[in-house]
Amino acid sequence: MNYSTIQHTSEAQVATLTLNRPDKRNAISYELIDELLSALGEIAASSALVLILTGAGRAFCSGMDLENLKESLGRSPEQNVKDSETMARLFRSLYEFPKPTIAAVNGAAIAGGCGLATLCDFTLAVPEAKFGYTEVRIGFVPAIVSTFLLRQIGEKHARDLLLTGRIISADEAYRFGMVNEIVEPGKLLDRARELAWQLIENSPVSLACTKRLLSELARKDLDARLQSSIKENAAVRTTQDFREGISSFLEKRKPHWSGK
Repeated sequence: MNYSTIQHTSEAQVATLTLNRPDKRNAISYELIDELLSALGEIAASSALVLILTGAGRAFCSGMDLENLKESLGRSPEQNVKDSETMARLFRSLYEFPKPTIAAVNGAAIAGGCGLATLCDFTLAVPEAKFGYTEVRIGFVPAIVSTFLLRQIGEKHARDLLLTGRIISADEAYRFGMVNEIVEPGKLLDRARELAWQLIENSPVSLACTKRLLSELARKDLDARLQSSIKENAAVRTTQDFREGISSFLEKRKPHWSGK
């Protein structure tokens, strides 16, 4: 299948998905979400045994696309809920992917991009990579990603990142447990492929069963938490602070919060 926002290549049982909007720092558009979901389904049904996710250009993924953020200001409550459900489906599809996943983080991974980077089974990053959940800076709520982040790094670290909206280095992300390994820039994809082949040497049946077991252990908790997160994600889009946050961000000015 041909894609316009991502690249899908496969070589010797290793599938690679590359977010391919380098001029937009691989920002998440509605089209990119649809294409990622389609590609994940395609790879799940293929003979590939491992998935590598990376970004084209200097960024891994800078978060939501600016034009899509602007469009969200005029969407109905029903559309906001549908958008939130789609984003939750993307994150969950990656988190519960039936085959081992490796994120090769080649640059900034911000907001939703940070979610994509850290929801993989393994996260490799170059030293200059940056991570952060910056939603509170624009009047938004990191509701959906928080569900997964709490499971990964614990409540104290999650509160730090989600409430401050600060951007952290690859070293700090490694200390938090968001990154498995820091790799020299020129060796990032080589290291990802080396890890992929290490995984391929294991029993594919055992890998699939282990992934299924891990997903089932988390499913009940995720079901409940994601339903609440989807509602919160959609509701905040109706607030004045959200409108002001998006407007000020697009206009490159300091926001004037109303608290409403």
